[in-house]
Amino acid sequence: MKESLSQNIKDYKKQMELGNIPKAYKGLMEYIMNLRTHFITKFPDDFIVGNLYQGYMDMTYFPFTPKSLKSQKLKIGLVFNHEKIQFEIWLVGQNKQIQKKYWDLFKGSDQNKYTLSTTAKDSIVEHVLVDNPDFSQLDSLTKKIENGTLKFIKDITNVLA
Repeated sequence: MKESLSQNIKDYKKQMELGNIPKAYKGLMEYIMNLRTHFITKFPDDFIVGNLYQGYMDMTYFPFTPKSLKSQKLKIGLVFNHEKIQFEIWLVGQNKQIQKKYWDLFKGSDQNKYTLSTTAKDSIVEHVLVDNPDFSQLDSLTKKIENGTLKFIKDITNVLA
């Protein structure tokens, strides 16, 4: 039986009253905002960083455009998947037509390092950067995300070359 919004709100209220979800969510959003700032300040000449999208507790992400992908109208999405509690990186197009064009290109390529999205709707390719992140070591986590992101961009750029 489908749950009613009224019942879901009651459950939501109970969880909010416990206090752990609001604290965890606030801490997570602060970390992701700091991660965005990290990319802005560390790579000011390499990336054009977009705004943070907090989502519906399904995913939180910010887009950025590496200069190496700008001419192809491609962007990178740095995504936190709330359900799986993992950081992901997505290659996305500037619009649906660009996305479909490059999805078709990757579908026809022999690239097998990264997962081709099942459809061109949300992304072109996706990759898990950090599964089960350790939030007690934020500097180390940021370094893992940064290293994985730079490798992803390099690999994608090589496929497109």
